[in-house]
Amino acid sequence: MKKVLVTDGVHPLLIEGLENLGYHCDYHPKISLERVREMVPAYEGMIINSKILVDQPMLDSAPNLKFVGRLGSGMEIIDLEYAAKKGVAIHGAPEGNRNAVAEHALGMLLALANNFLQGDPEVRDKNWQREKNRGFEIMGKTIGIIGFGHTGSQFAKKLQGMNMEVLAYDKYKKYYTQDFSFVKTANLKSIQSHADIISLHLPYTPETYHLVDSDFFEKCKEGLILINTSRGSIVKTEDLIDGLKSGKVGGACLDVFENEKPNTFSTQENELFSKLYEFKNVILTPHVAGWTVESKQRLAEVLLRKITKGLKRET
Repeated sequence: MKKVLVTDGVHPLLIEGLENLGYHCDYHPKISLERVREMVPAYEGMIINSKILVDQPMLDSAPNLKFVGRLGSGMEIIDLEYAAKKGVAIHGAPEGNRNAVAEHALGMLLALANNFLQGDPEVRDKNWQREKNRGFEIMGKTIGIIGFGHTGSQFAKKLQGMNMEVLAYDKYKKYYTQDFSFVKTANLKSIQSHADIISLHLPYTPETYHLVDSDFFEKCKEGLILINTSRGSIVKTEDLIDGLKSGKVGGACLDVFENEKPNTFSTQENELFSKLYEFKNVILTPHVAGWTVESKQRLAEVLLRKITKGLKRET
């Protein structure tokens, strides 16, 4: 019997759909990468999330593998070129959680602007600090969106009606704002010069590694608000902390980090992240921007549709 290894939590409809296609699904949502490497030779398909690295050794050890379904959008965990050489179809599902990411980014921004995280515990403690919690409005501000793919464009949609100036930059797209009358196409320099808020929607690549560093901040407006719901290594944490200390960065909303496994922090990383955690003008969430009840189902629907379509092309 044809088998699929499911390595992360998925909506039941994906398993049901794969079974209807004639596959037996082995469901191991807490499986380790090491165990996957041991088991993968027996499987025709895999469903993965970010903890599973589909590299050349993995692909070489899986002679029966026909497809890999990625629950989300980050393809840096897959050797796409080598997979193509091996005839393994790769299916991503960025459409499945792009709305969740966009809503999360906007929610973090509004929470930061209105001091929600500061005001809430104070009120619960009967500490009524109205002036201390006076916020700022995003109306009239300029926001720059760097990366205008699935999540960047979806985030822009959330800003329509906010009465903001919305700038967008995508190095690898053309005419990407033609369906967004309220968005202006800009270059990186223009966004750095004019944006009060910058939101990152980029994949992790060697080109984007530490794209946002001290040099980047130096070219930005004083008091910049930074939003990162893409990949942690795009922002150099040490330089972000320096920017927050100096006031060059007026606040940050971070859902992703350079190291997302606190139990593996080195002494240096412990010191670094401890400094970051001290800032009251920083909002932090544990890489859950695309992690909603609805996105779990939508990711399954998108992947099942793409896998089904891919299998039909083969027959």
